[in-house]
Amino acid sequence: MSPVPAGVLQLLALMAALALAYVPLGNYLAKVYSSPKHLRIEKWIYKGIGADPDTEMRWPAYLRGVLAFSVAGVLFLYLLQRLQGVLPGSLGFASIDPDQAFNTAASFVANTNWQSYYGEQAMGHVVQTAGLAVQNFVSAAVGIAVAVALVRGFARSRTGELGNFWADLVRGVVRVLVPIAVVGAVILVACGVIQNFSGIHEVGQFTGGSQQWNGGAVASQEVIKELGTNGGGYFNANSAHPFENPTPFTNLFEISLILLIPVALTRTFGVMTGSVRQGYAILATMATIWLSFVALMMWTEFAHHGPALQAAGGAMEGKEVRFGIGGSSIFAVSTTLTSTGAVDSFHSSYTGLGGGITMLGMMLGEIAPGGVGSGLYGMLVMAVIAVFIAGLMVGRTPEYLGKKIGTREIKFAACYILITPALVLVFTAAAMALPTPGDSMTNSGAHGFSEILYAYTSASNNNGSAFAGLNADTQWFNTTLGLAMLLGRFLPMVFVLALAGSLARQQPVPTTKGTLRTEKPLFSGLLVGAVLIITGLTYFPALALGPLAEGLA
Repeated sequence: MSPVPAGVLQLLALMAALALAYVPLGNYLAKVYSSPKHLRIEKWIYKGIGADPDTEMRWPAYLRGVLAFSVAGVLFLYLLQRLQGVLPGSLGFASIDPDQAFNTAASFVANTNWQSYYGEQAMGHVVQTAGLAVQNFVSAAVGIAVAVALVRGFARSRTGELGNFWADLVRGVVRVLVPIAVVGAVILVACGVIQNFSGIHEVGQFTGGSQQWNGGAVASQEVIKELGTNGGGYFNANSAHPFENPTPFTNLFEISLILLIPVALTRTFGVMTGSVRQGYAILATMATIWLSFVALMMWTEFAHHGPALQAAGGAMEGKEVRFGIGGSSIFAVSTTLTSTGAVDSFHSSYTGLGGGITMLGMMLGEIAPGGVGSGLYGMLVMAVIAVFIAGLMVGRTPEYLGKKIGTREIKFAACYILITPALVLVFTAAAMALPTPGDSMTNSGAHGFSEILYAYTSASNNNGSAFAGLNADTQWFNTTLGLAMLLGRFLPMVFVLALAGSLARQQPVPTTKGTLRTEKPLFSGLLVGAVLIITGLTYFPALALGPLAEGLA
């Protein structure tokens, strides 16, 4: 079979799998976060952490819970890395330097999983499993909890209460992430992904030396890496490594894990707000953007310019032959339109326009379908902006799901969408203006600029993938990228929860003939336009200096 039809068939199989899981998983998530009952193991956890799961929280208290838990996670992971040299199971690796330990701790707690180190050459079994893998679960659960809090803001009225953060966090881990991860890990092991605690061993003698490999609990970390839209790989090659992603089937399975929860959460949103059609409208918006990006990526990478690309069947540089252009393109788009950051190919080796597509996917805010939780709340904030624009057009007070979008709500939404671009552009400008950061670029010109632009775009949007070629293991990049990850993760949550609290206090507005029907295709089209125009205009000058200049050269 030729590469193009093979890529299309993979795309169709992926969509069919997601469609089968959409309703049951979405309904289950709604039940999990709406049930008044607590499992026995959950009660033990609440008792251990001293939390009362039945106490309702207003948005400041909910936010304090998010921040307190995350700060504790950063400190614990930082200390774990700094003490690695004296811990058992370290595989002989030394303790991590302070700047890199801060970067990694910030990265995994912020659900970014940016890595400025070689996983198999720096982290022992204890740090990988007790530190990084644990954060893969809990950071994802934090994102889902914040999204559910915003959904409750739309669903509730005449109250500022948004639920209980500790209950939402624990349920997300115990009832959602762990069960799916266990099943997924068994599937990955059956398909060839390794799962062990073996040490470093030589696998052969080669000219000029020998090659050493080490094992690890890879399958269990790989599944939550994708399911929780985390992205940090056990090995430096990430999901291009055969120990993490050995076959075309595992490649497609891992893509489905990336998209599974973000897609299903749109159904959860519809069920919890009492209108599944609203969930379908949000899903249609996400699907339109995702499919458009996949089609564009395949077109740019399959384009046969020059005899070498014609002989290879497309732009195969930096791509695994076992996945091909189709599988690599779907993975690249899915990982950058979500906050995953896992890669099965080098984005730096994509064509100029293909690399620009991966960057643009992150610049949109990773909302199609986005990260676990962060994709839904990001798209809902954009929906608030869209109804506000529609209200300006017709001279009517905007409403969404029966809630008025007034000055207070639009300020929260505006602050949300301005934070990430400010972080990306300010840090990129500083890195290009100062003399030292530019030394980390492998390439010059437009491609070199793209390396730095991609790095700060990835960090600020909590993606974690890299453009490759950039030496990010310096004090400047470890520190600034760590700050970008923390600010890009938690500042937007402040405004999301404040928006949720403001909406929950409102009295529902009755629907009239003049109300914008937000469950209709017209609104989905308006929402797509708002997303593309707002983010496109924000980032176009930067894109013009990098991937667009390279692609049109």
